[in-house]
Amino acid sequence: MILEVKDLHVPIDGKEIVGGVNLKVNQGEVHVIMGHNGSGKTTLAKTIMGYPKLKPTAGDILVDGQSILALTPDKRAKLGLFLGFQNPVEVEGVGFINFLHSAKEAVSTNVNTKELMADIRADAVGLKMVDNLIGRSLNQGFSGGEKKKAEVLQMGVLRPKIAILDEPDSGLDIDAVKVVAENINAFSKKYNIGLVIITHYSRILNYMDPQFVHVMANGKIVAEGGKEIIEKLEKEGYESFTKQ
Repeated sequence: MILEVKDLHVPIDGKEIVGGVNLKVNQGEVHVIMGHNGSGKTTLAKTIMGYPKLKPTAGDILVDGQSILALTPDKRAKLGLFLGFQNPVEVEGVGFINFLHSAKEAVSTNVNTKELMADIRADAVGLKMVDNLIGRSLNQGFSGGEKKKAEVLQMGVLRPKIAILDEPDSGLDIDAVKVVAENINAFSKKYNIGLVIITHYSRILNYMDPQFVHVMANGKIVAEGGKEIIEKLEKEGYESFTKQ
């Protein structure tokens, strides 16, 4: 799969939040988008996934050369796109396991329940999720760290072609950051998943090997490169890019 964002413009309440973004992600690649609060990162991610309240005024989003602007989020998911939310929603009364099973059936055919449960248990162990977490409602009463682990578990179960993970390190302690990063890496390599990691900080990137780094500011990508971008951000901060 190839995901392309071409000169995308997205307003919220009349103010342009994403202002001409271009991005190309091939399946299997690891991209990082970094930027300060309000730079447009989350709006970009939600727009790619088809969030109903976000309507581009210009530009396009393509999957394998075909526009997906008219597709609903579920149809984009069936194509192989996945979004891990910055703030996962709590859904009382919907069992976590039932949710995973339904989500898998929505994007796959001939789901083997026994095999799926075995995969869920194995992935939960790898993520060091406590046993009783699996029997609870979706994100209900989960800590911030548990919610992020649940998002990564979903990615492992659904096995998308390209996954956009919005701040997968938020709410995690030092040990959990390493666990989450290692599992993201493992799923990406095992299932050939392209990654777009959105983050403010470099701490999760210490356990990953991104090939492409993009810096967003004021709704635009203002710098692109490799790991040297991360090093510069650590030394000089985002201001060094916004002044350019």
